[in-house]
Amino acid sequence: MKKFRKVLDGLTTSSPGGTMGSPSCGSAAGTPTAAPTPKEIDVQETLVSENFQLCKTVRHGFPYQPTALAFDPVQKILAIGSRSGGVRILGRPGVDCYCQHESGAAVLQLQFLVNEGALVTACADDTLHLWNLRQRRPAVLHSLKFNRERITFCHLPFQSKWLYVGTERGNTHIVNIESFILSGYVIMWNKAIELSTKTHPGPVVHLSDSPKDEGKLLIGFESGTIVQWDLRVKKADFRIYYDEAIHSVGWHHEGKQFMCSHSDGSLTMWNLRNTTKPFQVTFPHGKIQKDGRKESCKPILKVEYKTCRNSEPFIIFSGGLSYDKAGRRPTLTIMHGKAITVLEMDYPIVEFMALCETPYNNEVQEPYAVVVLLEKDLIVVDLTQSNFPVFENPYPMDIHESPVTCTAYFAECPPDIIPILYSIGAKHKKTGYSQKEWPIAGGTWTLGSHTYPEIIITGHADGSIKFWDASAITLQMLYKLKTSKAFEKPKQGEGRAAELVEEDPFAVQMVSWCPQSRIFCVVGISAHIILYRFSKYDANTQIVSLEVRLQCESEDVISPSENENNPCFTESSSHSPQPHQQHPPSPGSRTPEGIKDSIPCLKVKDRMVRVPPGYQAELVIQLLWVDGEPPQQITSLDVNSAYGLLAFGNCNGLAVVDYMQKTILLCVSTLDLYGAADPYQRLTRSPRRNRQSTSGLTELSDNQQSIDMERSKSPTSDHVNGHCTSPTSQPCSAGKPRVPMGPEGPRLTRRGPGRPPFRKAQSAACMEISLPVSHTEESRENSFSRSRSSSVSSIDRDTKEAITTLQFGESYGRKTDAVPTPCLWVGTSLGVVLLIPMSIPTDQEERMEEPVTIGPSGAVLMLKGSVLRFSFLDCMGALLQSPYEVWRDPNAPEDPDRPRKRKLVHFSPSSSQDTCGDGHLAVVCSERQAKVFLLPSQSCLFVHNITESSFVLRADVVSVSNSVCLACFCANGHVMTLSLPSLRPLMDINYLPLTDMRIARTFCFTNGGQALYLSSPTEIQRITYSQEMCDNLQEMLGELFTPIETPEAQNRGFLKGFFGGNANTFDREELFGEAAAGKASRSLAQHIPGQGGMEGMKVAASGVVGDLARARIALDERGQRLGELEERTALMMTSAETFSKHAHELMLKCKDKKWYQF
Repeated sequence: MKKFRKVLDGLTTSSPGGTMGSPSCGSAAGTPTAAPTPKEIDVQETLVSENFQLCKTVRHGFPYQPTALAFDPVQKILAIGSRSGGVRILGRPGVDCYCQHESGAAVLQLQFLVNEGALVTACADDTLHLWNLRQRRPAVLHSLKFNRERITFCHLPFQSKWLYVGTERGNTHIVNIESFILSGYVIMWNKAIELSTKTHPGPVVHLSDSPKDEGKLLIGFESGTIVQWDLRVKKADFRIYYDEAIHSVGWHHEGKQFMCSHSDGSLTMWNLRNTTKPFQVTFPHGKIQKDGRKESCKPILKVEYKTCRNSEPFIIFSGGLSYDKAGRRPTLTIMHGKAITVLEMDYPIVEFMALCETPYNNEVQEPYAVVVLLEKDLIVVDLTQSNFPVFENPYPMDIHESPVTCTAYFAECPPDIIPILYSIGAKHKKTGYSQKEWPIAGGTWTLGSHTYPEIIITGHADGSIKFWDASAITLQMLYKLKTSKAFEKPKQGEGRAAELVEEDPFAVQMVSWCPQSRIFCVVGISAHIILYRFSKYDANTQIVSLEVRLQCESEDVISPSENENNPCFTESSSHSPQPHQQHPPSPGSRTPEGIKDSIPCLKVKDRMVRVPPGYQAELVIQLLWVDGEPPQQITSLDVNSAYGLLAFGNCNGLAVVDYMQKTILLCVSTLDLYGAADPYQRLTRSPRRNRQSTSGLTELSDNQQSIDMERSKSPTSDHVNGHCTSPTSQPCSAGKPRVPMGPEGPRLTRRGPGRPPFRKAQSAACMEISLPVSHTEESRENSFSRSRSSSVSSIDRDTKEAITTLQFGESYGRKTDAVPTPCLWVGTSLGVVLLIPMSIPTDQEERMEEPVTIGPSGAVLMLKGSVLRFSFLDCMGALLQSPYEVWRDPNAPEDPDRPRKRKLVHFSPSSSQDTCGDGHLAVVCSERQAKVFLLPSQSCLFVHNITESSFVLRADVVSVSNSVCLACFCANGHVMTLSLPSLRPLMDINYLPLTDMRIARTFCFTNGGQALYLSSPTEIQRITYSQEMCDNLQEMLGELFTPIETPEAQNRGFLKGFFGGNANTFDREELFGEAAAGKASRSLAQHIPGQGGMEGMKVAASGVVGDLARARIALDERGQRLGELEERTALMMTSAETFSKHAHELMLKCKDKKWYQF
């Protein structure tokens, strides 16, 4: 445990009338009014590097680009393979495991070793892998790499240790599953077909053993050739040559007939008694046309033929529709007797599989469900009911229902928030699901002891918001909110907005949520903000709309003096019964075109609407078009329920809204925020050609001077009732009439010549993100373009200084402040930090009547790179939360005896620190560095340059192991943690080799040492950087394997056994073993031992199953040793008796002899 002490002097500052001090680090500038008083910061930091370790915890969502499917009918677990080499294994809710092949090759096929706790995967790089599932994190035990053959199909008979592997050349190899060594037994394609055949039969597309006789292997070739191979005598029983290509084969359980699906949309039935031609050919979806010919159909890609004990067999297949019906959705057809049911799917079918009661292929199958793997969904159909309903999926497979555009992660939420969200969300659930339990119910999972309430929020391209319960490493949807319901549906070709806003005008860019007050804010791509309040009651409400003109003016400004004479602003909606109204043109808008374009992108509903319980829209804020220019997208947002204020900014400026009084308090350009405290020397604010691009600190003047005095003549003064609304002069008031202004800076062209005015909202999977621009052309080409982690939109280099982060909190706006007051911390893309103090009425009635006063800018601090995050600590190093209002239901019935009052919770910096006096610490993190300042003196205590070669995408101050640290995620894939307040590096791990745009946009940290990001367009990956959670992870994960007795095979009866062949006498070991078949060619395949051998056994040994297995093995070994000991003892006793007998006989024989007789 280290102690960091810093003696600070100069706590008192210059006189209030003086100019702002230098923003450079060090003690406070200026001439002290009194002798400096030494103060000591004594923070005992408890975090050390041993508290941190990075590991993946769990992956949620639908497997991206799935390719294969398998099911263990005894363990009842499902495996899904993907194109990127991933394998998801699913059981009962809570049993969800993700594995990844190191090669990243696509998974072609999956085969469970039924009830053995193992899985074989065949990958596109022609490698077979054996996974051990008897541990919570599966690992590869063996791999076999084929060098000269390409794997096309695999088949593993039930309770067999020999895997049949078909190849592209038409050969069939046999692999021992236990040793993963290739047998010398090979079925060559030229032996399988007749010698007279002139053409190659094509790749092997099907392998299966006959249900009647395991010694007969059915081989299907792509060309239409089918061969039944007798494994004992090594020759073909029969060969079928069919005109149409084969896609799949399904056996009748008696082994006397089988069915094939073909490329012409037909199904053929074959009887083993007569294989010259099929005894039945059907085109299930092919109708006879007028000319008597069958209409052409699409291929039937797979068929399953499953028998039932008390009804007709099920024939289930995918595809086979006629070509003439264009635009029809993919289908799964279920034929049961004469009934044909066609199930239309939303996405193409990748694979399907019938789930049967028995694992034996020679028994009546009794299918009870069919699992359908689609490109973007997983569906299970109930076959036991005639209408074939689907089961309700317990896994979160619909995260991507609309593309995810933003994420937020909240740990340690109030415990009551999850039940209330679930109860309201449950009312809107879909109905019509099967009443039976979810059939994929394998594995075991228990709620661990290390759980706490967690919520994940996802924003989507269609404007929807989803709240997910993420407690205990599971994910369950709680509540869905549609933000588009606050707006009228845009009509085709209606106005300028409809022309330019593309297909996702409601896409969510950012969310801000206070779990304590339940205030929720959404920022959308159409430069709109919606503020929601939570209520358990439905209500009739009218949404208040505010319009903000945070944009360049319609004319070029010739000189500062002209701008002074023609102040340009637009009045926003006043607090009136008409929440949405048309405003008169601003005095600065001289052209009629400019007046027409003073419109928002979307139209808010201007009538009373009935809203259901849950989150109810109260206020919509929209930025306006100006002179044909669309509003710039919002880059930062913060809302505070205790203050009743909402602040947002973009690359044009900053606006502060009083959402209780529904008024705009401040609307000012970024430049006008500084007043005389601007740390940069800037050129005259005329159009773009007169101002240098300011993309990095090296391009700015090092001389920290304020700009010309003309800057003090801001166009934002004297707008409302004679009060100044610029923070560069005296404190201002919004005025009683509450008609706040929208002051504008001079015109700056905001778009490049070729940039479209509004771009389509994209998902986080492919959203354009721009990252910081380097100072050399070479590095600029090799880097991402410029971005903000707090923003979802690009900020072009030529759009000047953007507001990148905002934070309300109790702080010291000026060095002379004796007590903390409400402040707004503002961070910009140029690394500047501004403090704006505010005066907020405390009485509830006054708060609704009296205006909130915003003072002039206070402190100016500087960092390298764009500012990303603010956080506050007291002088003991404890995290200071922003004040909040305790939630109360806005629609609850009034109680006359107990009038409802606002209950505010404040965390004052001075309340918990009598020992170190007043003041608090401010942690500020930018793209390049982190600094810790002491307030009110504004002294920089600690500085740490986080990265030189890259830049920080996301930074958060989080709690870990009963302390706090600064967690950072860099664009080069590094995850770092720094101690607070000393900024010592605690962890720096190169987690991702290359960060793509989707991860950059969705990565977020939360308390408890957890983080998440969108690992694919459909999946959320959760990780932990806490050693404690890594240690407890085994306990939190589910067990994939549970010891279950394999069901016994049915008694076949005497006659069936007598006449049905000698299937039970087939010994594969005798045929395929090295003694009989010899060794396979070494060059054909290479055995690679897996990493999961001993390591996996150690992990498994930590579980209950492992303990039982170890105990059983130990008992067996002990019993064996005791038995051996007993045998040895008996042997020794026998030997002793024999020796005694021989000795006695010898003594009698020699007793009477003299010595000389010997």
